[in-house]
Amino acid sequence: MALEEGRVLAVRKESMAALLLFFLLAVSAVSADEDAFIGVNLGTDLSDMPSPTQVVALLKAQNIRHIRLYDADRAMLLALANTGIQVTVSVPNDQLLGIGQSNATAANWIARNVIAHVPATNITSIAVGSEVLSALPNAAPVLVSALKFIHSALVASNLDRQIKVSTPHSSAIILDSFPPSQAFFNRSWDPVMVPLLKFLQSTDSYLMLNVYPYYDYMQSNSVIPLDYALFRPLPPNKEAVDANTLLHYTNVFDAIVDAAYFAMSYLNFTKLPIVVTESGWPSKGDSSEPDATLDNANTYNSNLIKHVLNNTGTPKHPGIAVSTYIYELYNEDLRPGSVSEKNWGLFNANGVPVYTLHLTGAGTVLANDTTNQTFCVAKEGADQKMLQAALDWACGPGKVDCSPLLQGQPCYEPDNVLTHATYAVNAYFQRMAKSPGTCDFKGVATVTTTDPSHGTCIFPGSGGRNSSFINGTSLAPSSNSTTSGALSLFFYSGGSFTSSVIIGLLVLSAVFL
Repeated sequence: MALEEGRVLAVRKESMAALLLFFLLAVSAVSADEDAFIGVNLGTDLSDMPSPTQVVALLKAQNIRHIRLYDADRAMLLALANTGIQVTVSVPNDQLLGIGQSNATAANWIARNVIAHVPATNITSIAVGSEVLSALPNAAPVLVSALKFIHSALVASNLDRQIKVSTPHSSAIILDSFPPSQAFFNRSWDPVMVPLLKFLQSTDSYLMLNVYPYYDYMQSNSVIPLDYALFRPLPPNKEAVDANTLLHYTNVFDAIVDAAYFAMSYLNFTKLPIVVTESGWPSKGDSSEPDATLDNANTYNSNLIKHVLNNTGTPKHPGIAVSTYIYELYNEDLRPGSVSEKNWGLFNANGVPVYTLHLTGAGTVLANDTTNQTFCVAKEGADQKMLQAALDWACGPGKVDCSPLLQGQPCYEPDNVLTHATYAVNAYFQRMAKSPGTCDFKGVATVTTTDPSHGTCIFPGSGGRNSSFINGTSLAPSSNSTTSGALSLFFYSGGSFTSSVIIGLLVLSAVFL
C-alpha cells in the first residue's frame, strides 16, 4: 500500500467511468443487519499460555464474547463449554491438503472437532487454513475443495445454518490498494478467488481478511504517516482522498477494508460482508522497529475497538459492521522470530495487561483495566537486604502511606520484612496506577492476580477500605504521605518495625526508579 501525505491520487481518465459505475453498483450492496463485535485471537502456541480454565476466566472478566482459535484444541473447547462465548475453530495449514483431497477426512475432522463439542460449546465459524494463498501456495488448488468438504460435513449434521465456513486472507493479495476504488486481487489467484467467493456467497458466509496497518506503515518508508496508521485525528488537508469516488480516508484500516470490497466488486461480488480475522499492533520491537511501542499499541488497539464498536463502518460502506478479532490475547514469549513477533498481546501470560486500553465510551468489552485485581508482591526467597531497601524506598521517596505497618495497626502482623515489603511495594504500585516498570524494585517484586490481603489488613487495590478508585483504577492513599523534606523510613530490627523522621539528606543504598 502506498500513500503520500495529503496527496490526491488520480487514475487514467479512460478508466474513470468504469470505476464510478462499479462504485455506484457496489456502494450500498452490503446490508447492515447486525452490530459489529470485537473478538480476540488466542494465539498459535497454547503451551506458552495459561491453562484453558484461566483463559476462559479472563475472557469472562473482560466480557469477551468472541474468540478465534488457530486449531480446535479439545481442552480449550471443553473449557469454553456452557459459557456462550462464540468460537471460531480453525483447520491448521498442515491439515489442509488432507481435508482438501478427501470428503471423508473432512467429515472425520468435523465429527472430532465440532460435533463432539456442540451445542455446549458455541462454535459459530470455521476458518479453513490461514493466509493459504500467500503462506502455503502449493495448497491453493485444494483450498476451495477443503471449504466445500467441511461445509458438506456440516450440512450432513444439520449445522450449516449456525456455523459459517471461510478462510482468512492476507491483505497482501490485494494489489494497487490505494486508492481503494482501483484495488484488485492478484490476478494469478483468480482461478481460486472466483470459486471461493461464489462459495462464500452461496453459503451466506463472509470474506475473512487479516488487516495490519502496522506492516503497511513499516513498509511504506515513512510515506504513510504514523497518525494515519494509528487512527489518530488528521486535519482535512492530511486525509487521503480517493480521486475516483471522492471518499476521504482517515485511517489505513478503512482503506484496506474498502480495497477488499472494491476488489470483490471487480469480480462481480458485491454482497459479501468482511470480517477482519486479525488486526493489532506490537508493543515492543527491536532497533529496526522503533514504532513498536506500548503507547502506539495502546493507541491503535484502543482506537480500533472504539471504531469497530461504534459501527462506524468504512467510507464505502458507512454504518456496515466490520467485526474484528484483535491479534492477540496474550504475548507469546516463546514464539520464534523478531522481538515484535512475541509482543502483539493485550495481556501477559499471568493475566496482567500489557497496557490499559483507553476505552471510555466504548462499552465494557475488553476494558482490560484489571488493576482492581492485580497486585505487586515481594518475591519469596528474595535477598532480605534488598527487600528492606525496597520497603525503605516505597515508604520514603515513594511517598507511600506505610502507617498500617506500625505496631498496633491492621498490617503489622505478620511481623517480618517479606510481608511488610509486600504491602509497601504494592501500595506504590497502586499509587502509580500500575504503570509498567513500577513493580520491579531491582527484581525483588512481581505482579500477581492473587490478592495479598489477610485478616483485617486490606491491601490497596483490593477494593477494601485501604484503597480508593478513580475511573476504575485503584490508587493507594497518599494524603498522609511524608512531604518532601522529611522522609519516613520504616525498618525491621529483628522484632518490630519503628518509624523515624530523617531531617535533611537521606541516601538509600538502592534507587529503584
